[in-house]
Amino acid sequence: MARKREKVPPRPLAAAEGEDAPFWRRKTLEELSPTEWESLCDGCGRCCLNKLEDEDTGEIEFTAVACTLLDGETCKCGDYEHRFEKVPDCIQLTPAKVRSVPWLPPTCGYRLVAERKDLYWWHPLLSGDPETVHTARISVQGRTISEDYLDLSDYGDWIVDWPGEE
Repeated sequence: MARKREKVPPRPLAAAEGEDAPFWRRKTLEELSPTEWESLCDGCGRCCLNKLEDEDTGEIEFTAVACTLLDGETCKCGDYEHRFEKVPDCIQLTPAKVRSVPWLPPTCGYRLVAERKDLYWWHPLLSGDPETVHTARISVQGRTISEDYLDLSDYGDWIVDWPGEE
C-alpha cells in the first residue's frame, strides 16, 4: 500500500513591516541573538530522528527512530546542555548547516527564515503556545521509538512520511 503524503504549502514572507515586524521577518539567521535563535525551534522533534541516506542516490528516508536523548512525549532533548558529549554525532545547527542539510523539514522555523518564508500558524512564536505544534500534528509526539530499542539493521522498518515533507 502506498504511503500518502500530506502537503503543506509554502508560506511566502509577508511584506516588510518595518521595525514593528517580528524578528524572524526582519533578520537573517546570522543576525539572530542566541535567544532568538533558540526560539525559532518549533519543538517538533523531527531533527532528532534518525534518517537513512541511500549511498548511491543521496535520497533521504525519514524514520520514527528517535535519538536516545529525545523524549517522545515532550519532543525535547533529555540533556540539551550536554547533548554533544552524550551523542557525538548530534549536529549543531548553524546558519550554514540550515542552508546545506537536506533533511530539515520544510516546516522548520530555521529553514523558513533562511528561505525568507513566514512561520506557520502553529509555531509557538505565532500561537503563543508551545503545544500547538503537537495539536497540529506536526511534531513527532507519541509517534517514535528510541534508538535504544533497535538494531541499526531494523531502522528500515521504521521509515515514515511526516506531514509537510517534500
